[in-house]
Amino acid sequence: MQGIYERAYAQSLKEPERFWAEAARDLHWYRSWDRVLDDTDPPLYRWFPGALVNTCYNALDRHVDEGRGDRIALIYDSPVTQTIRRYTYRELLDLVARCAGGLRRLGVSKGDRVVIYMPMVPEAVIAMLASARIGAIHSVVFGGFAAHELAVRIDDAEPKVVISASCGIEVNRIIPYKPLLDRAIEISRYKPRHCVILQRPHETAAMIPGRDTDWQDLMDAEPAGCVPVAATDPLYILYTSGTTGRPKGVVRDCGGHLVALTWSMKHIYGVEEGEVYWAASDIGWVVGHSYIVYGPLFAGCTTILYEGKSVGTPDPGAFWRVISQHGVCVLFTAPTAFRAIRREDPDGSHIGRYDLGTFRMLFLAGERCDPDTLIWAREHLNVPVIDHWWQTETGWAIGANPAGIELLPIKPGSCTRPMPGYDVRVLGDAGNECPVGRIGNIVIRLPLPPGCLPTLWNNDADYLETYLSAYPGYYTTADAGYIDEDGYLWIMGRTDDIINVAGHRLSTAAIEEVLASHPDVAECAVAGVADHIKGEIPVGFIVLKANAGQNGDAIVTDLIRLVREKIGPITTFKVAVIVARLPKTRSGKVLRGTIKKIADGTPYRVPATIDDPAVLAEIAGALAKLGYPRR
Repeated sequence: MQGIYERAYAQSLKEPERFWAEAARDLHWYRSWDRVLDDTDPPLYRWFPGALVNTCYNALDRHVDEGRGDRIALIYDSPVTQTIRRYTYRELLDLVARCAGGLRRLGVSKGDRVVIYMPMVPEAVIAMLASARIGAIHSVVFGGFAAHELAVRIDDAEPKVVISASCGIEVNRIIPYKPLLDRAIEISRYKPRHCVILQRPHETAAMIPGRDTDWQDLMDAEPAGCVPVAATDPLYILYTSGTTGRPKGVVRDCGGHLVALTWSMKHIYGVEEGEVYWAASDIGWVVGHSYIVYGPLFAGCTTILYEGKSVGTPDPGAFWRVISQHGVCVLFTAPTAFRAIRREDPDGSHIGRYDLGTFRMLFLAGERCDPDTLIWAREHLNVPVIDHWWQTETGWAIGANPAGIELLPIKPGSCTRPMPGYDVRVLGDAGNECPVGRIGNIVIRLPLPPGCLPTLWNNDADYLETYLSAYPGYYTTADAGYIDEDGYLWIMGRTDDIINVAGHRLSTAAIEEVLASHPDVAECAVAGVADHIKGEIPVGFIVLKANAGQNGDAIVTDLIRLVREKIGPITTFKVAVIVARLPKTRSGKVLRGTIKKIADGTPYRVPATIDDPAVLAEIAGALAKLGYPRR
């Protein structure tokens, strides 16, 4: 007999139009759709064609109009400025409407682009919603990106206005944004007409007369109403990190995005109206778009905007303080944050100092979740800990555990069930479907569900080539994994994390799971490096816990033995090095590709997304002591 999840999943694939029409029923539409799914031009599919909608209305006005205006919509919690500020739905609507009026006064209208280059401050959220209110297309660029990275995005999006701030703050360090913005415009081909600058008290930015407008002047405007747009019109452009050549601007359409995110809040995260939801991420990433700003507000929840470096490299008590103080019910963050907490507070002693009575569920995503980290979090928090998997391109979870439908048994690790709407398959290189338990290429049978990218910004050809050409009729995720005998999908890493050792395909993620199980290991990464005999061999990079019980040499010996015992001699795992930290992006992803290039002696560019470039020199030094690169 099928369970509730199995019935919902089966219906979503068999009757997708009925399934998503039901999900869209209670949202606000100025005009209903002609049909739910337009499948007349495969492989380009569109959801809710003919419908008119406004994202901002569904995020704010709808709740105020229905009597929920006094509910808290947004909590701004900034330990770096020692500020906590709360906004009701009515207050946030007023600010957004005035910002929208200010943008309209600068000449922004439906279809124009607005680039938002800001730190984690309420004004960034206001700017996003204000753009959506008047039908403009926003493109948020992670605050602090180098001038070149910002210039590339300006050239591609061609914004009429750029909204920025005088500075960002990381712990005790002030990062001036305005010089980066000025330099980006100087080197860009396209020149925006206007820049709006939020002057923060920590840094005053020099203004360019005729181009630059103060945020306060922008806000001194008549409130603007919502502009109905087509459900298939773009809401935003989000450029994928590591963009090279022509940038990949992921497009998110208005109607499908609204329906999918609203559905996901209740059915995946199990959150109800009025509850407090915290996605500990940055609005510059897709998680911030989907689950700091839009998803929680669509659902009538309270969302937390946290400005502080401690989320990326946590103070062991930072999460618990926020959860306790604001009554968080559900937290969504990256496994790397919990690995850092576990490293500094292996016994979880900080947790007991706070009242976590409201807290009932933890979701992890953004990086593979090793079983030990998941188990540690579950045992110390005494709540379900759910790994889920998705991408910038999809905008919401491909695989998860649908807490709001039916909480399924949890298998520790990067292990999920496909979510309704996603027909997930595992294919071999020749396109054959892999048997149970065999690692292959994870793909999704078209059409993708609502909320996923319909194309790339002004670049259908690259969308087709990058995502849809490898296996006709399927979207290629570029992730590798397998489906087990219970129907669970195991994510083993990117397809380029599968290494070939003497003709054997091995997953670096499987080796990492074994390394992470050692009691003295806080976090680890494995990269395949060139070997003149075997083609490639795995090399482990190990960060130890603060209270590691053995010396480094003894731990390395233990790790080599563990891998041989649990996976086998076939791995040829003989090299592991202790490092102080791993190179990561600011969103917490380990830069395995860069590590590999350092080890191979291959030229590489320092990623603009890296958290701390100095760590690359540490990795290079550690590898040099082992004799890498080997020429």
